[in-house]
Amino acid sequence: MAKPKTQYICTECGGVLPKWQGQCPHCQAWNTLVESIVDNSPAAGNRYDALAGTAQVQALSKITPREEPRLATGVEEFDRVLGGGLVPGGVVLIGGDPGIGKSTLLLQALSQLSQRGVACLYVTGEESGEQVALRAQRLALPPADLQLLAEISLEKILSAIAQQANSSASDKGAKSTAANRHNVDGHTVVVVDSIQTIYTEQLTSAPGSVAQVRECAAQLTRAAKRAGFSLILVGHVTKEGTLAGPRVLEHIVDTVLYFEGETNSTFRLVRAFKNRFGAVNELGVFAMTERGLKGVSNPSAMFLSQHSQAVPGSCVLVTQEGTRPLLVEIQALVDSASAPSPRRLSVGLEANRLAMLLAVLHRHAGVVCGDQDVFVNAVGGVRISEPAADLAVLLAIVSSLKNKPLPPKVVVFGEVGLAGEIRPAPRGQERLKEAAKLGFTHAIVPKSNMPKQAPAGMQVIAVERIEEALDAVRSLS
Repeated sequence: MAKPKTQYICTECGGVLPKWQGQCPHCQAWNTLVESIVDNSPAAGNRYDALAGTAQVQALSKITPREEPRLATGVEEFDRVLGGGLVPGGVVLIGGDPGIGKSTLLLQALSQLSQRGVACLYVTGEESGEQVALRAQRLALPPADLQLLAEISLEKILSAIAQQANSSASDKGAKSTAANRHNVDGHTVVVVDSIQTIYTEQLTSAPGSVAQVRECAAQLTRAAKRAGFSLILVGHVTKEGTLAGPRVLEHIVDTVLYFEGETNSTFRLVRAFKNRFGAVNELGVFAMTERGLKGVSNPSAMFLSQHSQAVPGSCVLVTQEGTRPLLVEIQALVDSASAPSPRRLSVGLEANRLAMLLAVLHRHAGVVCGDQDVFVNAVGGVRISEPAADLAVLLAIVSSLKNKPLPPKVVVFGEVGLAGEIRPAPRGQERLKEAAKLGFTHAIVPKSNMPKQAPAGMQVIAVERIEEALDAVRSLS
């Protein structure tokens, strides 16, 4: 068989060159050319037909939408992040730091699925079969009909997947091929751990290179869409915390999940950054135990510190992660600066937003922190990206600066604008219900989030500006 021709494509401008060179002549960018296959076969034009599902032009009004059946993995928090479970033909990409628990979680999920008779194939390119068996033994997973393949060749993996699908179809001989594609009973789940270790013989570059990762992921995705099996890809991350490899990897998959949390902590967070079949920014909370990852039934308790008495610089925030409201403690420490340039350090919150909030606090509330070091932290290692955390950050900073604790059993949320106004946050009623359920008696919220009827046992104080919020805190003290 003749070796396919290759070309080099610039990742910045998309320019095509027959040979590699250091600088792209089209956009003058350096080291942006990656190897790609030139496919001139007659079927090349149709290689992506399976991704769209049809090759004919149709009127949108004549297309009947269809809800794909969900396959619950049996791991409740994992199913929550996925949007209810795996979808036939869906492709999931999961990334995270080394040793954070990606392989452990997937092995637990496949073990649960195998016990229910679902055909599962675990492809490992980083470990041997014996190492995976030792992990399963350490996790005390029950014996299941889980198929394991230690292989890094894409062609052999695709062949094994085809055999697995045929075997599953023969076991479900009473069902037609079409039924197997869209029936949970004929569902097949494939895990590839990890995509950076897989290579295709059509390219000469080493496994893990941009070209290999992109081509292998594209071929596996086409196979999943064509055959209707669920595919889960494990991806490496860079030192910046983003998925390694080409950016197109995140675009061709249906769902992108990230593991968060410190490896030396017992808690792990799984967040959905992209999901074509569910809510974005959904959060799953796990605890790492000797028997693997266990779902946390009450995650709010994990993000709240247990103080024997009220301490300055602590404020409880009700944040919204996907469809789940969470209570998170925001801690601030304000201290005299020992250097000419005061430090502004934020952990779990956006650093640039912290500088903006300090300017608003100075201009509209008269609280000066220009000669102070300011440190802000979200307890539990959670990362908060929504602006509804602004008010909690400011109140924690003021509490630390004045060395005066906030009133007990008080929760807050609200976005702070540059004019000093308190802007509303989405799903305010759900946030208040969650806080009342955990025993909080007072809430300081934006005026637009003021409920018609406050939750039982809770007093809700509505504010419009940052000055009013500070007055509300003083009135409760």
